[in-house]
Amino acid sequence: MKTARVLLVALMAAILAGCGTTKTVPITGRKQNLIVSDGEMLSLSSQQYSEYLKTAKPSTNAANTAMVKRVGQRLATAVESFLRSNGMAEDVQYYKWQFTLVQDQSVNAWCMPGGLICVYEGLLPVTQDEASLAIVLGHEIAHAVARHSAEQYSTQYRQQYGMQIGSAVASAVGVSGNAVALGQQVLASGLSLQNLHYSRENESEADHLGLIFAAMAGYDPQVAVSFWQRMSAASSSKTAGFLSSHPSDATRIKQIQGWMPEALQYYKGQTGITQTNSTSTKTTTPKTTKTIHISSKKK
Repeated sequence: MKTARVLLVALMAAILAGCGTTKTVPITGRKQNLIVSDGEMLSLSSQQYSEYLKTAKPSTNAANTAMVKRVGQRLATAVESFLRSNGMAEDVQYYKWQFTLVQDQSVNAWCMPGGLICVYEGLLPVTQDEASLAIVLGHEIAHAVARHSAEQYSTQYRQQYGMQIGSAVASAVGVSGNAVALGQQVLASGLSLQNLHYSRENESEADHLGLIFAAMAGYDPQVAVSFWQRMSAASSSKTAGFLSSHPSDATRIKQIQGWMPEALQYYKGQTGITQTNSTSTKTTTPKTTKTIHISSKKK
């Protein structure tokens, strides 16, 4: 009986290692193996986003609220057009774009799966213009398009379930209901999508894609360098890049400069885009937590 249990658990480990769906990240071509579907992630994120909005305070600045929605929707339209033109039309059904500006002076923005995006008012004095805001929103949209939340979930689930299997093999104990309990634990503790931290690789990929998405939408990607220089100056965090889950400012700027020739190939320019920020933006010094899912936001 003990041998049978060990074999059963070993079989489950093999199934876990082999299960999942392989996806390809647009533009970068990186392969992912995901154990959760786009539909499942969208359902979960929609619930969490709705819960967040019940406690958040929407901005009362009509001009800035309209600007965030306008820039965000321009980007979303460009991204969907790109996906449809490149054999990924079926992915579009899993985006329910929403762009919300909230009353919070932290320098921050974040995105849940499906394109549910939140921007804090404290970010706007640093972006200063619509093109720089497009760099930020492009980065957030990139997290959704590259399925980074699903990727992090898949990694966490495999790690925690793998530990459970290893323990079961060592003690020759059957898994019974433990797998279900573990899955619930991962769902509860590891999938708080608003608080999810991505890896340095995910963040760099979002910078790369976001730069191109901004260019696709008609925003000059070259403003990204000056924007990140302002972010660096505004930041109180000086954590070394190799100690953080996010690239250092210097590393990020260097990478962006390297991707710029590629991004400019997508940039055709576009009329009707306001390049200056709303005059109604408050100029008070923002409280910096410097993230934008770009660093460790106040959670």
